Amino acid sequence: MGEKLASSVEKRGRGSVDELIEIRVGDFRFVAKLESGAAPRTCKFFMDLLPFSGSALHCRWSGESIWVPFTPPGWTLDFENHTSFPRPGQILIYAQGFSEPEILMPYGACAFNSKVGQIAGNHFLTIESGTSGLADLGHDVLWKGAHEVSFRLLSR
Repeated sequence: MGEKLASSVEKRGRGSVDELIEIRVGDFRFVAKLESGAAPRTCKFFMDLLPFSGSALHCRWSGESIWVPFTPPGWTLDFENHTSFPRPGQILIYAQGFSEPEILMPYGACAFNSKVGQIAGNHFLTIESGTSGLADLGHDVLWKGAHEVSFRLLSR
């Protein structure tokens, strides 16, 4: 499936195979496109983390979203293609210091917040395959607890 999706993305002119990331959360699988045109520094930051695995938890303050805490590689990330109101499938990364570093995966209505109030994260990934499973994933994480999550480059 990954190869078929990769070639269809390339034919549409929306990116190359190098920009596809596979996300696995429990039994759910998503394929996302790096937003390297809109957030090049953020994408580089994220690529330096790959392959990455951690725990997907339900958000405490941001609404219908999942967050993945992580330890950044020793530097903070400036705003770039940032938002506080991501749509389902728009994945954000936050590594600035007011709150703990995290990846945010909204599955419904989301206003990105922390214990200190509203914050913004950099939109660096957009889910292109599997979006219909986001709400089910969100409910699973909400009612069943943390799930293992992994991010990896789909192909090079």
